[in-house]
Parts: sequence; structure tokens; C-alpha cells
Amino acid sequence: MPPPPRAAEARQTASPGLDSHWERRLRAGTLAPDFTLDLHEHSLDAAYQRLLGGLDIARETGARVVLVIAGRERPGPAADRAGQRGAIRAKLLDWLAASRHGPAISAIRQAHRRHGGEGALYVILKKPR
Repeated sequence: MPPPPRAAEARQTASPGLDSHWERRLRAGTLAPDFTLDLHEHSLDAAYQRLLGGLDIARETGARVVLVIAGRERPGPAADRAGQRGAIRAKLLDWLAASRHGPAISAIRQAHRRHGGEGALYVILKKPR
């Protein structure tokens, strides 16, 4: 059996892309978003276009923390939820991973309660090179 991972290695695998300073700020709610995208009240197509366009603007302006408000994910079948509540939130992670912005994303975390909690996500972008 391989030896158990050391504490530092375990922390790195638990939260890839962020160091402990970032994680503490996220947990405490002291992290202030540089840019906010609200996807409420949009159709799936409009929300997708708004997400991509908003991330374009965020990256151009040098934003590091983007707050994406999409509402809570609702329980239910994942297949074709286009007309149901929670459809945007259900697709959001897939959209981000498959988008042209995927390589520029350092981490995605649930927002602190003061920024929307379960209904919002922080998208932390890598430093521009």
C-alpha cells in the first residue's frame, strides 16, 4: 500500500488551483467579487450567451473573482430541464468547463451566504499573463 498523503499534499488535491489564503477568504466571506453576472430570468440560450460575454468582459478588465448568480439547483431529472426552475444552475458547470474560458479558470466555489450562497458561484480566474 502506498503511504498516506501528507497534509500539504492532501490540501492541494482537495482544492486545486487555490492556496490556503484564498480558501480562508472564501470561507469567511471576506472575498469581494470584482465582477458580477446575474443569469436569473434568462432562457438557457440567453444565459449561456450572457455568461460567455460577461466572462469576456471580466477577463479584459483584469477581474479575478467573478460572482455568477444562477439560482439554486433544483432536485429532479437532469435530462432536458429547459423549462424548469434550476435549469441554468444545473448546466452552469458544464458550460464553464466546455467554454473558451475553461483554461483561464483557476477554481469554482460556492458563494458565501452574503453573496448568494447555494444560488451563486465564485469563478476565480487565473492571473492574465
